[in-house]
Amino acid sequence: MDQEPRALTAAAALAVLAGALLVSGCPAPAPRASSASAPMPAAPTASSPAPSSGSAPAVPTPAPRPAPPPRENHLSPATRSLVTQARTLMAHGDLDGASSTLDRALRIEPNNPLLWIERGRLRLAENDAHQAEGCGRKALALASGDRSTQHQAGRLLADALRAQQRNQEARAVETQPYMN
Repeated sequence: MDQEPRALTAAAALAVLAGALLVSGCPAPAPRASSASAPMPAAPTASSPAPSSGSAPAVPTPAPRPAPPPRENHLSPATRSLVTQARTLMAHGDLDGASSTLDRALRIEPNNPLLWIERGRLRLAENDAHQAEGCGRKALALASGDRSTQHQAGRLLADALRAQQRNQEARAVETQPYMN
């Protein structure tokens, strides 16, 4: 029985302490003015700042983010070397060797639009305009944000469409903003 009152007083002391901590963190309420003696404050307008409640500072609106810098696609040293090899093979008439070399480069960087453009140029040299068109479309999809690469991919796509006698579609590609 002796411990029961002590436990009760400890619980009461904790409750008082918690209440004091809660109360100390809040500002005291402002005294009320009678409605007959004090006029109501005017609503804030766009030219006047809103009255501060004193509890939290006004949060400024964030400035708009600047546009990200234009993206540029590059070949890694390994793929650059493979592209150089493929171009050399193409120049010597070894289109099959060039194709397998570009396939190796695409296994290293499958999402690099520059490699898809190279592959599309090779397909045009092989007289496979349908495959070249697919490579051009793939390169164009991967080149978002890089105007230079978009222009190269658009040129490949227009050339592939012309090779298929789809001249009107080729002209439509050439009128796109990235082609200027």
